[in-house]
Amino acid sequence: MKRSTSHRALLYGRSAALGCVVLLLLVAGVLSSWSSAQHIVLAKGREHGTMTVTGCGADVCTGSFAPADDATARARVTVEKSVAVRKGGRYPVVVKPGTDVVVRTGLPGFLHAWVPLGGALLLAALIIGGGLRLTRTAWGTGIAGVVLLVATFIAL
Repeated sequence: MKRSTSHRALLYGRSAALGCVVLLLLVAGVLSSWSSAQHIVLAKGREHGTMTVTGCGADVCTGSFAPADDATARARVTVEKSVAVRKGGRYPVVVKPGTDVVVRTGLPGFLHAWVPLGGALLLAALIIGGGLRLTRTAWGTGIAGVVLLVATFIAL
């Protein structure tokens, strides 16, 4: 039995709409991750040092910053509170330009910055497999997301 033209148009429309949703998820994941990752990836010329956490609030942890290079020592800097930051811990960090906000560096900091992309990859895999019926691509996307999240969990 031949499929009608309108049926084909609906299939192409569904595929295009789901493709746009997948693209939106992945772009949102990259942009969300890049807000922190850019300071780690493009760290040349930024202030590097070590943060000693002295206290944590609901959203941020505070502490002192000891520079590793020609940077200025700071009595109070803040870092986003997460399971990766504990009171009394010492962490290698880079200072966001023009602020007193720091981001963890090294492999744990790099992986932690890309966690939103890992979640976006997992969500996109569901849509790719279930909606677009591209199972191999969905498995690859999902596995990439899981690998990123598990590597972050192990590194932290």
